Amino acid sequence: MTGTRIAHPSIDDRRARGADARELTPVSSHAGWRPATDRPDPVALLEQQNLTREPDLVPVRHGRMMVSPFTFYRGAAKIMATDLDGTPTSGLVVQLCGDAHLSNFGVFASPERRLLFDLNDFDETLPGPFEYDVKRMAASFTIAARNNGFSKPDTLASTLASVTAYREAMAEFAGMRTMDIWYAHLDEHELMRSIRATVADAEKHSKGKKRHHRGSKDKEHKKDEQGKAARRAEKTAEKTREKAHTRDSLQALSKLGEQVDGRYRIVSQPPIVVPERELGATYGMSADEVGQAVRDQLRAYRRTLQDDRRQLLERFELVDTARKVVGVGSVGTRAFIALLQGRDAGDPLFLQVKEATSSVLEDHLPRSRYRQHGERVVQGQRMMQAASDIFLGWTKGLDENRHYYWRQLRDMKGSAEVETMAPFGLTYYARTCGWTLARAHARSGDPIAISTYLGDDDAFDQAITDFSLRYADRNEQDYAEFVEAVRTGRVPAVEGV
Repeated sequence: MTGTRIAHPSIDDRRARGADARELTPVSSHAGWRPATDRPDPVALLEQQNLTREPDLVPVRHGRMMVSPFTFYRGAAKIMATDLDGTPTSGLVVQLCGDAHLSNFGVFASPERRLLFDLNDFDETLPGPFEYDVKRMAASFTIAARNNGFSKPDTLASTLASVTAYREAMAEFAGMRTMDIWYAHLDEHELMRSIRATVADAEKHSKGKKRHHRGSKDKEHKKDEQGKAARRAEKTAEKTREKAHTRDSLQALSKLGEQVDGRYRIVSQPPIVVPERELGATYGMSADEVGQAVRDQLRAYRRTLQDDRRQLLERFELVDTARKVVGVGSVGTRAFIALLQGRDAGDPLFLQVKEATSSVLEDHLPRSRYRQHGERVVQGQRMMQAASDIFLGWTKGLDENRHYYWRQLRDMKGSAEVETMAPFGLTYYARTCGWTLARAHARSGDPIAISTYLGDDDAFDQAITDFSLRYADRNEQDYAEFVEAVRTGRVPAVEGV
């Protein structure tokens, strides 16, 4: 019996690989980015994506992207994937998130019912150069900081913090045992302890500076403001944590459900929420045909779960389904919610069903080993997250060319309100995201080789920050072109939905 031979290089060999990569692709080469001379029209790339999306939701997607350069960036993963193609890479491959902007991090419940902070969106996941995720993350901090009206030094500080945290965390993981890396995580208690310690340091620093600069009112005032911002950030984090604990299927039922004849069903809120009883016209099917198709899909999905989880899910009966619009970049892809009931109407379970299309990176990197894109998303998520939803699974649609993945709709999920963050809060958040991305990459890649490549100085940090500033400029130009395309009627948009 033969099988694939798996290489197990020594620590010295792994360090040598990182050193060789650094020599072939110096970290300084990541600076100085310029758009390719034959760069495709960014609006055309978005129009290309729209060809397979729900026509009535495409204007909603555009309207959400029009809000600001930051929301445009969130929906422009395909544009950035094109820009990253051909940029310098070390050759060190990891499982990429593929869309690692700062709003795709957040908290959710582990199977043990603890809140974990982690990446939470894997629609574009694919193996590829680790630099792609780092650049997507770092640029998002530059763009978010500008969107919040930060000064240039504060914008630079938050961007640099995300990359420095990534590099320092990767060095930490390079020195850890294999299983310790796999079990590494950031839960709510560790997160709050870290925030409180950071706030205490900021307040101590503020008081010390005040004593040192008794003759400078401006400096005293600035330090006072930093101390206040730190305390506000702590309170905001605590509120986010508390709110996440309330976000479960019961809370979703109070928002999305209504009782009719003693039985719950999903409330109609078009175009955001359209129940199956109203979807027939959209897909050229009767309501009964839609219902039967959903039940067939549910059975197929259950077969992709582990036996214990499948048996748990079988204790719930399907009550209703609906199409539900989510996010920014995902708007227009098919997304549904399913309401299930356990012992009685007071025991709901909401599942989310999202269409999985090919990753935007697959135009530029080797295609996924998984032919079913729903499975690609699920397997990538399991590889990168410290713990994943127990109900992750996948199916094909009625159309064999459409693929879906399933998960719980609300399982104590929470996200940071980036648009309201002050410099202190965004910089702290940047460090948290940088550590988290490094941990996700260390699970699938070689942390020793990557850490050796990154080095122990800030050359990589500075190079990626330079890239981010340049890319933020380009993103603003793309956003202006997009808004002009809407103004002239080239692309439709519905704002405020």
